[in-house]
Amino acid sequence: MRKLMIPVIVIFIAALLMSMFIVQEGERGIVVRFGRILKDNNTEIARIYEPGLHFKVPVFDRVRMLDARIQTMDDQADRFVTSEKKDVIIDTYVKWRIEDFGQYYLTTGGGDASTAEALLKRKVVDSLRSEIGSREIKQIVSGPDRNSNAVEETSELDDAPATEIVAEVAPRKEVEGQRDQIMANVLADIKISAMKDLGVEVVDFRMKKINLPDEISESIYRRMRAERESVARKHRSQGREKAEVIRAQSELEVAKILAEADRQARVVRGTADAKTAEIYSSAFNKDPEFYNFLRSLKAYENSFNSKNDILVVDPNTDFFKYMKESSGTN
Repeated sequence: MRKLMIPVIVIFIAALLMSMFIVQEGERGIVVRFGRILKDNNTEIARIYEPGLHFKVPVFDRVRMLDARIQTMDDQADRFVTSEKKDVIIDTYVKWRIEDFGQYYLTTGGGDASTAEALLKRKVVDSLRSEIGSREIKQIVSGPDRNSNAVEETSELDDAPATEIVAEVAPRKEVEGQRDQIMANVLADIKISAMKDLGVEVVDFRMKKINLPDEISESIYRRMRAERESVARKHRSQGREKAEVIRAQSELEVAKILAEADRQARVVRGTADAKTAEIYSSAFNKDPEFYNFLRSLKAYENSFNSKNDILVVDPNTDFFKYMKESSGTN
């Protein structure tokens, strides 16, 4: 009897261990029995096992763990065509999480995340292609008008982290600014279809980067350079014109200042000459002989101020009057 008890205990413990399973935090579990998902009693909703310890029927039940956290689908950029028939390369990302675990399991063939993202990406690309195809490049890259009231309603959505954005977005909500409007429209489009077809909730959709193909970028850069050069030439021409005006005004002002200074100098010089003449006249009237003597000395000084000068004159002229009469006159 004792020999039988040991195998029974071992089998019991093994069966007990096989019947238990643990769901980790951030995951949800579903049980598949004979290829069918177990559902809640009297409902068609799959039975979801929350984090913790649970039990199942050994051998017959298989547990599938599904990630319940918000996940990011960040694939490579795709090429789209605008209404101008020009290509743009847009890099996007999508935040999503599983809402209906049963439908997600069946749609993805056993809960394969890569399959879910492939199906979700197809929906995103189709919706985004429709939005981009109806707009021009300048509308796609334009941001919101920060001064409008409509932007205030979506500013919290723009500033909040993507993992925390869970608010419902009304279908085709008009958002100020073409880029934000495109993102809101795509999010509204894929939100309902993703829930209906995949059982996932699309939390957020964003366009990270908008680029142009190399050949288009080079054409745009050439046009931008031509436009900037045209503007630069216009500014240079206007600058030269203003420089000429300023230079002419400056020369006119200088001419006015010099003319006024010359006039004042002539007035001062004339006043001084008149004063000098008055002094000379007064001195001449007081002692004409002494005045003539000083004038002769000044003439002698000016005539003989250089040793190289040669003066040929008649010594009997009045010029040498005071030199011949060295004693002077009384």
